[in-house]
Amino acid sequence: MIDWTPIVFVTFKALVLSIGMFFAIKWHYDQGKKDKDKAKQNRAVLRASSKVIGVFVLSLLALGIVTFVVVSMVGLDMTLP
Repeated sequence: MIDWTPIVFVTFKALVLSIGMFFAIKWHYDQGKKDKDKAKQNRAVLRASSKVIGVFVLSLLALGIVTFVVVSMVGLDMTLP
């Protein structure tokens, strides 16, 4: 007797990926049709992505500092061999 789990999951995965590819291609095709204010939109995307990168770097720095403080308070050995 064949196990039904791989058949169901592979079929579901193929269906979900096919639907996702269809909508991705459709979205890119629709975006290519509208070329209004392309430069303005590019600047807005660049500005938003730089803000996200800045927030990510600051949160990474804050996490490192908090980790260092907690490790120092607990008394763990942080020396490299």
